[in-house]
Amino acid sequence: MQPNKPLVIALMGPTASGKTDLAIDIAKKINSNIHNIDSRQIYIDMNIGTAKPTLEQQKQVHHLLINLCLPSQPINLHKFQSLAISSIERELAQQKIILLVGGSGLYLQALIRGLKPPAVAPQEFLREQLSKINKIERHNLLRCCDQIAAEKIHPEDSTRTIRALEVFYATGQSIFNQQRFCPPPWTILEIGLNPENLQSRIKVRTEQMYKNGLIEETENLIIKYGNNLKLLKTIGYGEARSIINGKNTYEEALAITIQRTRQFAKRQKTWFRNKHNLKWLNYENPLSEVLSYIDEILN
Repeated sequence: MQPNKPLVIALMGPTASGKTDLAIDIAKKINSNIHNIDSRQIYIDMNIGTAKPTLEQQKQVHHLLINLCLPSQPINLHKFQSLAISSIERELAQQKIILLVGGSGLYLQALIRGLKPPAVAPQEFLREQLSKINKIERHNLLRCCDQIAAEKIHPEDSTRTIRALEVFYATGQSIFNQQRFCPPPWTILEIGLNPENLQSRIKVRTEQMYKNGLIEETENLIIKYGNNLKLLKTIGYGEARSIINGKNTYEEALAITIQRTRQFAKRQKTWFRNKHNLKWLNYENPLSEVLSYIDEILN
């Protein structure tokens, strides 16, 4: 029996856990498209370094919410939330089960928990000044004015640290005291991937990214958008740019990327454990397990 509310499946997990391949298998079984919930795959020209679904994968199943904007015109959480909800509602109008896939925890919270971030517009000059500060000093600055945010945001998470400072300077209040939740009228099935061999998967995938042209893709981004493009500081692109600029060797950059990715994956897992009510999948037959969960809800 169809549930009273539309069914929205959220497949999440740390980077390199295998979400894309499993999502395609699920989508084929339930006759659904895939909504990307990854904060970097929304950008045009950023393909290899973001592990964006390949053109072949996109031919197998239609992917929504990718290639939304240019890297030089970044969108914030509020804008992404608006675009994503509009896309989801269009799909629901066709009586489809919705499949969300990604590892960007805050974006997922915005959709399946109805997180409403503070309505503070980006302050580009302030962001530019804060980005010049060492990440540890920047996080200490956050701790001085907003201890609540400092306790919740990891020092390595520069984007959220800067946003928290931006909101505090604009309002005089913690960003966490201004967030509201307005849950959407959907039945939510949260499922997670966390393979035991994640460390080796990260290594293999990172090596493949470099072999597939990460450095060339980074060069293209520099040519098109300039060497100061903020997204070039993110994992993979930052290290590839260091090779181009002669600051690191190929081997050094590769090792740093693997290390940064593993650290990021660890933070993702912590987020998912603390912020979501996940059904963690058995890696031996995850597709069968997902379909069983769906069947329990629909029947």
